[in-house]
Amino acid sequence: MTPLYLGQASTLPASPEEAALDYVPNPRIGSLYLVRFAVPEFTSLCPVTGQPDFAHLVIDYAPGDTIVESKSLKLFLGSFRNHAGFHEDVTVGIGQRLFDEMHPRYLRIGGYWYPRGGIPIDVFWQSGAVPEGLWLPDQGVPGYRGRG
Repeated sequence: MTPLYLGQASTLPASPEEAALDYVPNPRIGSLYLVRFAVPEFTSLCPVTGQPDFAHLVIDYAPGDTIVESKSLKLFLGSFRNHAGFHEDVTVGIGQRLFDEMHPRYLRIGGYWYPRGGIPIDVFWQSGAVPEGLWLPDQGVPGYRGRG
């Protein structure tokens, strides 16, 4: 399996639908372990105003037969800069797409959104129960505290 983007110049996809996620064989197949991607500067667009929304995403997954190639994930997540969607749709949609395509043993995503209209919105989704024996640390993102 040859990665689509690794080692090649790549442009940001125009939309999440156009973005191709690339998966490679799990180098530790049969081992139960956790992979974490922290995305502290995620952006998308408000579907009502068109203004940018900002979030800190944390994606945790226990691989099955494949792992997601990180450059393709970066391009996929970057494509949301031009995508209008409510926080709930964006966060859950990212988690479900990764789960549906990669088939990990477990996946969860936390979307820690900065305030819109004065209200921070945090959105969480997971694929199911945590596999027995999987170390699942706290996502480490504190609740929004404003400027104080």
